[in-house]
Amino acid sequence: MRAALYHEFGGPIAVATLPRPTAPAGGVVVKVEATGVCRSDWHGWKGHDSDIVDHGLPFVPGHELSGTIAEVGEGVTKFRVGDRVAVPFILSCGTCRECARGRATVCEAQAQPGFTMHGSFAEFVALPRAERNLCHLPAQVTFAEAAALGCRSTTAYRAVIQRGRLEAGETLAVFGCGGLGLSAVLCAVAVGARVIAVDVNAPARAKAEALGAVASIDATLGAELVRQAVLELTDGIGAGAISLD
Repeated sequence: MRAALYHEFGGPIAVATLPRPTAPAGGVVVKVEATGVCRSDWHGWKGHDSDIVDHGLPFVPGHELSGTIAEVGEGVTKFRVGDRVAVPFILSCGTCRECARGRATVCEAQAQPGFTMHGSFAEFVALPRAERNLCHLPAQVTFAEAAALGCRSTTAYRAVIQRGRLEAGETLAVFGCGGLGLSAVLCAVAVGARVIAVDVNAPARAKAEALGAVASIDATLGAELVRQAVLELTDGIGAGAISLD
């Protein structure tokens, strides 16, 4: 198979031919249909991630992916070859203390494509723990849309819903409407909260409003004017939670 490979941190990334992986017990091989490029991939390539250091080089990055099942491993009954799937970037174990508390994104024994194992900048990727972590992809959701969910959306969900405990009727102020900030907007709107988007970029603010933000503020106005605008939009109460992209 073809894969993007680097042999040294910060060195060239080139397309190479590697053996196609095989499905581990309890896991699957996914034919990658879409993959994202995340800032974390850059950090990994620069040698900033201890998981990649521990894994060793050469290495295939990539952790935001979706695709179709190409092979199923022993014990897998939930998926069949040809199934369309979405993949989270954290493959949780289901048995550790954090998983037992419903906090899979901080699993104590997590596996991560693109960090603890070769990732999705390849035609195929082998993934463990398939039945716990992978999800069937509805026909109306594209592969590109699904690939965008596995990293930024789970991160935003943990920050806004699990840690921030945002609830319907509350107000969330999102400072920075990039990929993670827009995911925070989506999570907040989904639970019925009001969102105020703050960004220096007009298209980013417009996108936040298109996704459900009730208002947006130009961050170039400066901290004091932004603060006043938030207070005006909340009848002097202010935001109950703040997300920083």
